[in-house]
Amino acid sequence: MRKVSLFLSLFLFLGLTAGLLAQPANKRKLKPSDVYRLKNISSPQVSPEGKWVAYVVSTVDSAKNKRNADLWMISWDGKENIQLTHSPDGESQPRWSPDGKFLSFVSSRGDLDQSQIWLMDRRGGEARKLTDLKHELEDYAWSPDGKKILLEVKQLADTSTKKKVPDPIVTDRFKFKQDVQGYLQREPIHLYLLDVATKKIDTLTTGTYSETGAEWSPDGSQIAFVSNRTEDPDRNVNSDIWVMDAKPGATPKKITTWGGSDSQPRWSPDGRQIAYLRSSSEAYSMYGQSHLAVVAREGGTPKVLSQTLDRDVSNHRWTADGQALTTLVDDDRQSYVAQYDLKSGKMTKVASGERAFNYLELHSAGNWVTSVSEPHVPAELYALEGGKTRRLTHHHNEFVDGLQLAKVEGFTSKSKDGTQVSSLLFLPPGAGAPDASAPDAPAGKKLPLIVFIHGGPVAQDDWGFDLSRQMLAAAGYAVAAVNYRGSNGRGLAYTGAINADWGNLEVVDLLGAVDYLVEKGIADPERLGIGGWSYGGILTNAAIATDTRFKAAASGAGVSFQLSMYGVDQYILQNENELGRPWEGIDKYLKVGFPLLHADRIKTPTLFMVGQKDFNVPAVGTEQMYQALKSLGVPTQLVIYPNQYHGITVPSYQKDRFERYINWFDKYLKP
Repeated sequence: MRKVSLFLSLFLFLGLTAGLLAQPANKRKLKPSDVYRLKNISSPQVSPEGKWVAYVVSTVDSAKNKRNADLWMISWDGKENIQLTHSPDGESQPRWSPDGKFLSFVSSRGDLDQSQIWLMDRRGGEARKLTDLKHELEDYAWSPDGKKILLEVKQLADTSTKKKVPDPIVTDRFKFKQDVQGYLQREPIHLYLLDVATKKIDTLTTGTYSETGAEWSPDGSQIAFVSNRTEDPDRNVNSDIWVMDAKPGATPKKITTWGGSDSQPRWSPDGRQIAYLRSSSEAYSMYGQSHLAVVAREGGTPKVLSQTLDRDVSNHRWTADGQALTTLVDDDRQSYVAQYDLKSGKMTKVASGERAFNYLELHSAGNWVTSVSEPHVPAELYALEGGKTRRLTHHHNEFVDGLQLAKVEGFTSKSKDGTQVSSLLFLPPGAGAPDASAPDAPAGKKLPLIVFIHGGPVAQDDWGFDLSRQMLAAAGYAVAAVNYRGSNGRGLAYTGAINADWGNLEVVDLLGAVDYLVEKGIADPERLGIGGWSYGGILTNAAIATDTRFKAAASGAGVSFQLSMYGVDQYILQNENELGRPWEGIDKYLKVGFPLLHADRIKTPTLFMVGQKDFNVPAVGTEQMYQALKSLGVPTQLVIYPNQYHGITVPSYQKDRFERYINWFDKYLKP
């Protein structure tokens, strides 16, 4: 045991005491029922004159046990905040008419079979239904002159929703399953033009291929869209940018030829160029990046701006003068705002820090609307002016002000093979005391630790608000969020290191982070837990099959015998391209399937959870591991959430999951 001088002990004690006394008496710790209080803010849209920002606020209706979304708007100076809708049916996808007189939105008000576009006069009055679509509306956009609306509509195989006995599902698709959507039939998405005044709809595209991501040119004469028109789009990741005249009968022209994915076209203000995102590889890869590219509206050789950055970019937008592109960049635990000068190709950071930027929308020259999340503040809308943020909305004040939240710190550990791994540590409220050499350690008391693993795997834990880890920390645990190899934010080589080798290097990194926290006196080596959802569940299974140090585990929506998932999950392209076709060889499948094949090595009591209708990582993967541990006599329990997909969306189930996490870890880590 490390000896601590009397002076240092006194210093740590006084630091802890002062921290506890500094906590307001009326504040409490986070608890599972707080899921009912957390809101979600999305879809900000700037009015044409720039005075207002419309957006969507999702809240929980506890009586109906579901979320409901309403439209709000806030003035650019932040002084006026108005709720525009109060219906129980939910509204989404707000769009301003170009003259700013109307705000349109999508809703299934009145128990409609399909969601429709509605128009609301911003001067007041009830919204009126604009469309009567028989098929499924995916997206829409006003024409620059405000006379037409461009529609993206999925052609449903069966539009009847009132049959007592559904028809058999028939498909001949290569990829025939997708979470939430279910079994996939041939239901292409096509483009249509709606005349706002007459409500007449003209067809722009037909056929077996889909057209998505459509956007008007600034003068309204053309439309850019995304389409995969290869022989069988299910068998590859190709998509290209196409341009067509905005009139029925026009012939689309393909303007990009990359074998991989080209997506999200954005017209330059003068209409001469189109910015878009291009995949880093022409072949399929789970571990690729998106690069920012620009091409002339007629086509030709594109200019790839971010190719040497070696980081993912997203949410690209043109500046008002068309001389630069602003985008979000995922970098080591951050998501920052950057700008690329079109002529020089030079990138400059606009705004960064220990926070996560999630959205960008142009307001005016040099000014943007963005969404920002911080360690102790869920996402809110901000004005970004000259690189400085100014908070606009305050929907989470009531949620945050009454809570004692975990302290969040960054730390870097070294894995046994020398790899540097960046992570975050969540400490229970009041548990920390200053330490210049390491994340805050508890004063003379080691904490039970939970390694809570992010999914993906191509994702990262960043400085944004994290409800799950805050919840576990509130229950008295130090919680580690480890950006293991396979995560993004550290470059292609770091992300792709786990290709066809799941559960190996990631576990090395997870264990290295645990070793670091134990060595620093933060984590109690006798009270270690591990858990996660999706790929976090997969790695939980791999970790407990590799190392017996964990005294409790919670594995959600995972799989540990991928061979059994061939043709069962939604990842047919990844299965065939990364692991191969089973009849041509199963060595790679068996390699990544070691947690089930070596389940006899597992000694850790494990809670398994999954959604009943999960097509992403189907329930069978969770059930297999539960059955194995039950057969071996290892303490275990299986929880199936009825009618839930990969993501658990019913509020009472979200609360239940947090309660089960805490109860399970308490049982084994706090005896």
